Order: sequence, then structure tokens, then C-alpha cells
Amino acid sequence: MDGEMAGHQPRLPWELGVFDAHCHPTDTMASIAHISHMKATALTIMATRGEDQDLVEEVAAKFDGDAALEKKKVIPCFGWHPWFAHQLIQDGMTTTTTTKADHYRQVLTGTSKEDGEFFQTLPDPKPLHILLAETRARLLAHPHALVGEIGLDKAFRLPMPWQQHEVESRDVGLTPGSREGRKLSPYRVSMDHQRAVLRAQLQLAGELRRPVSIHSVQAHGAVFDVLQSLWQGHECRKESRRERKQRKFEETYQTSSDNSNKPSSSRENNEPLPYPPRVCLHSYSGPPDPLKQYLKPEVPSEVYFSFSAVINFANPSIDKAAAVLEALPDDRILVESDLHSAGTEMDQLLEDAIRTICHLRRWSLEDGVKRLADNWRRFVFG
Repeated sequence: MDGEMAGHQPRLPWELGVFDAHCHPTDTMASIAHISHMKATALTIMATRGEDQDLVEEVAAKFDGDAALEKKKVIPCFGWHPWFAHQLIQDGMTTTTTTKADHYRQVLTGTSKEDGEFFQTLPDPKPLHILLAETRARLLAHPHALVGEIGLDKAFRLPMPWQQHEVESRDVGLTPGSREGRKLSPYRVSMDHQRAVLRAQLQLAGELRRPVSIHSVQAHGAVFDVLQSLWQGHECRKESRRERKQRKFEETYQTSSDNSNKPSSSRENNEPLPYPPRVCLHSYSGPPDPLKQYLKPEVPSEVYFSFSAVINFANPSIDKAAAVLEALPDDRILVESDLHSAGTEMDQLLEDAIRTICHLRRWSLEDGVKRLADNWRRFVFG
């Protein structure tokens, strides 16, 4: 390892713009006050479940309000994480006689007739169409909001119900709804149900032309299959040499008054899409080979890959992350903390990740910070 990584490190140029592409500070609401004092330029804050949708919206309103685009400290994201997908009812899945236990038996694996007591400890499930309507309203109220965190997770198991001693000792500063160290049950959310919830949210993102932040654990192929099903029939056609020459001619000589023939008008950019325009695979932990399928010229979404110090750059994960970073184009890399509280620790995790990315990509710190900032702006704002 060179001297820069070994301790003789130049100062990180925060003033060039450092953007956290994926974080969860609303899980610790007491930390939100620290956002104003952070070195990071802006945080892309994810919602995951019923308990934090309003909190993300509240934080966005508190910090930005009518702030100009380049001065926004918070970018809100509204979505339903796969860990909580079982709490949603797909349209048409249930009837008026279906019980809460029946629903959970439908969408969870590893269940039996004796599991009714466990199911009663779970929240009353919410119709998927109601979630989508609520998410649409939030996205429309925040024109630069993303859809996230959404995705697929084959490894996740539901936590066991709270025990009395756990309730008495829990940290009341944490937003309810997460595992918080509880033992895991044998129940998993079926992949068919997770896929249906993911697909519906991706379609909403396409309808409103919003980027998405995607979670994927042991499900990289399944995530690609869902995205590919939305891309099908909408692939980008490769321009012929003659078409490319004609387009460049038109872009160069077209007059400002001739709006009808512009190759990319604002009218076109507001039309709904059947797929999200931009996708981030957050804390990407897959191998390098699948990158090729996401980066093909015919893929109509721009696909980005973000990296965090905790998930990607801890041994032995760093060797896999290094191979992935080596295979990626410069303009598709993002940095994130994935941390559940705002403040100095979040800044430090961002700095650690940036330094590691720059080292592995052989970028100078100044060049790396500029590239990552440009990539984030393009991912979020287009």
C-alpha cells in the first residue's frame, strides 16, 4: 500500500462537493440536528418502511424547503425495503374473508399452521396500491426525490417478536420497525412477493421519471431479470454512422426558434417511462461479470454502482470490490455511507470510502472527489 493509504494522507477536498448516495439518518432522529454541521455537501436519505416515510419528508422540509437545487442538503427518497415487503398486500391477493394470518402464510416461506401466534405480532398488512398512491403523492411534492430503498433480499429472515426484557432495554432514540438485535425467525419473504413489490415501485419511478436506489443481497440475477423485463422492447437502438452524423449536424446548426425538431426537448423528458431512467445498485456486492449486462449500450436506464466503507471495503470484501471498481467506467461510480445516524461518523465513513476508491482507481483525491460529485449530480438530477 502506498504512503497515501498508510497514513501520510493529504486533506480531503470537501469543498469540491462530497455527496452521500445512500444513508438512513432518520433511523436515529436525534442525530438529524448534526446534518447542518456535517462536511458532506448533501445526503440522499432513504425511506424503508411505514415508520420512516413521514420522517424522511419531515427532514427534507426542515433542511431545504425552497432551497436552490445546488444548495440542497437533503435529497429525500421514498420506497419500501424488501425486509418489509411482507407487510404489503398485492392487489387481488386477498378476499374479504382472508385473515391476517392467511396473508402472512401466503407471502412468507417456512410457515405452518402453528404460526398464527407469531403472525398476530406482525403489523396489519397494507394494500400495495395504497402504498403506491402515498409514494406518488410524496414524489410529486418533492420534484427531485428518488424512489428508494427498494430491492430484493434472499438472505433476510424476519426477527422474532419483542420479548419483555428487550422492550424494557431498547434504545428509545431509534425509530421503531427495524430488527434492533432481536433473534431471527425461520421465516423469509417469498421471492415472488418481493419481485411484485419491487416491480410496482420501479414502474412508479418510471412513470414519474425518478431515479431508484436498489438493495440486492444474494439476488443480483433476480434484480437484473426484473429490470430487464421492464426494459424489454425499449432498448436503445444503436445509431448508424449516417444517423450520428445527421444528428450532430442538427445539434450544431439548429436555430433556437426551431423547437419542434430538437432531438431532446423538455416535453419528451417529462413523458412517463416503463422503467426508471437511472438506477443505483447500492453497496454493490456482486462479482464483476454481471456488470457487462448493465453497461450494454442498448440498456435504456443509466446504471450506477455505489460503494460503502462498511460493506464493500472491509476484509475480505475489499478484493471483490477492487475487481468490480476496476471493471467500471469512471462515470458510473458513487460513494455512500449507508449509516443510520448523521454526524461526524457519517462524514468519516464517506472519507474512508472516497480514499479507498481513489486508491483502487489510481485517482488523485481532487480528481476522485470531482468525478464522484459529478456522477452523483448526474444520477440524482439527470
